[in-house]
Amino acid sequence: MAATTIAPLSVEALSRLEASTFPSDIKESNAEVSIRVQEISNEIKKSFLTVSPYEELPHLLDLRTLDIPNQLLARALVGFKCLRDDYATANYVEIFNWPEVVENVKRMAAVSNHQWKKEKFYIVVFRSRIPPTTVYADLGVLDKAAHAEATKSGGFLKYWFGSPDSEGRNLATCVWRSPEDARIGSVGEAHRKAAGATRFLYTEWRIERLRLTIKDGATDWEITEWDQ
Repeated sequence: MAATTIAPLSVEALSRLEASTFPSDIKESNAEVSIRVQEISNEIKKSFLTVSPYEELPHLLDLRTLDIPNQLLARALVGFKCLRDDYATANYVEIFNWPEVVENVKRMAAVSNHQWKKEKFYIVVFRSRIPPTTVYADLGVLDKAAHAEATKSGGFLKYWFGSPDSEGRNLATCVWRSPEDARIGSVGEAHRKAAGATRFLYTEWRIERLRLTIKDGATDWEITEWDQ
């Protein structure tokens, strides 16, 4: 007999449950159930953060697993924006609104009475090109599974990807707590499948490894090549 797959509830789905009608023969009243669902929904909204285009629960960042600096950066990266149409080929530092992100780190650190000390974070950049024969939806299936796997491993603070340009070029980027987190998050079955499909789905690809340094007081920052 085929196994039945139960999809996890998204935050939106949990919220919709509040208005659901339950059978009258259940032991708890509708009001009691509604209150409990609301409590679960509030806990998810409080403890989990949407850090990628994927909004289902397995893709959300559990803030409870992070120290304060990583929590602050993850929250600041909610406002992460691409500033250029040529992001697939442009200099990485110039593609996104990093000054605004770091300014938000500084602001939130002040609000939370956290004295920001110099912190380093790990960035991975994936530049690629796909041929006209590649079905982009196929890449999406592989990518989504790999993202859930990486999120589960921990320390995955942000994921962003664009759409292929007229020549099939694209860019995706990840911000991690550390290189070790990135390594652990990339060795699972979903990542092996995605890596195995790379040579069939892409005509070229390149990985860049960078270091984001946010200095004392979050008053300055820099992105440089990651050296061991």
